[in-house]
Amino acid sequence: MTTSHHASARRAERRRRIERRRRRAVVTVTSTLSACTMIVAGAFVVAGASGSDSGPQALGSGGIETRPVTETPSPTPTPTATATPDAEDTQQRPFCSQDVKDAIQSDDAEAVVRAAGGGDEFREGVLSGRADRCIALNHPAWDWVVVNKQRPIEPLDYEPELTAPQTYSPIGAQLDPAAADALDALTTAASEAGVGDIGLESGYRSYAAQVEAYESQVASRGSTEEADLTSARPGYSEHQLGLAIDIVACDGTVCGSMYDFGGTPQGEWVSENAWRHGWIVRYEAHATETTGYEAEPWHLRYVGVEIATAYKNGGYDTYEDFWGLDAAAEYTD
Repeated sequence: MTTSHHASARRAERRRRIERRRRRAVVTVTSTLSACTMIVAGAFVVAGASGSDSGPQALGSGGIETRPVTETPSPTPTPTATATPDAEDTQQRPFCSQDVKDAIQSDDAEAVVRAAGGGDEFREGVLSGRADRCIALNHPAWDWVVVNKQRPIEPLDYEPELTAPQTYSPIGAQLDPAAADALDALTTAASEAGVGDIGLESGYRSYAAQVEAYESQVASRGSTEEADLTSARPGYSEHQLGLAIDIVACDGTVCGSMYDFGGTPQGEWVSENAWRHGWIVRYEAHATETTGYEAEPWHLRYVGVEIATAYKNGGYDTYEDFWGLDAAAEYTD
């Protein structure tokens, strides 16, 4: 079902996209830094700037925001393979270190999480507020973004970079480049494990496509209340991020329905192993009161291996609980 001979070309294409996006998104702070340095003097610098760790931001919805830097960042502790910082050290260490800022400018979400110390420390930094200067959960270009019935995509007409995965798709679906690579790794691993083939039923859907998908569900189910249990309203769909997939069990190019996926060998294997490749099952059974959606074992969300590992190890059932967010069973309007 999958091949790897295009992987290097796709990675090169992704690097070119990242470089173009970084040039558009990153605003230089050199002039601001120079002006601040001339104004602030001697001991006042030490006394007044002691606690600042501002820098490039993964904030907003239109790119990476930057803030003036008024001091040289504190040296980042050198990580070791066996070191496990205690809770006090984690709370006191600046989250937005120079390593994190550099990773943000690379537009590589996985590199940002690794620079922060891994999925658990990244999550702790967000929950504690230490990450507020450089990280936000509403930025649509980052793999960790949270979109649900309480958190629409910003802006509503957001369009990601897209590429076609090698995994078979009956409709020729596309995904964010990192998600495409991760899907290929997932489906290859499933095939090598002997559980069978997996196909991509649905990937990226534009705002306009989601309008049609949602209206179709309203028509077939008879009300918006019923449609809301299985379909996101336009502007609230993870599919618009290019980071969500609906998958099906296949035999060659003959695939079943996604509604049957959970009971197949592929579905059982995915439920246990998706996290190894950066995916989580977004809408679990018995979680409707939190997510607002019925169980969808076929709907996976790409969050990156670091965060997916923390999610799995923490025993979480919903992405909302992982980030310490309120339940999002209902829309705000």
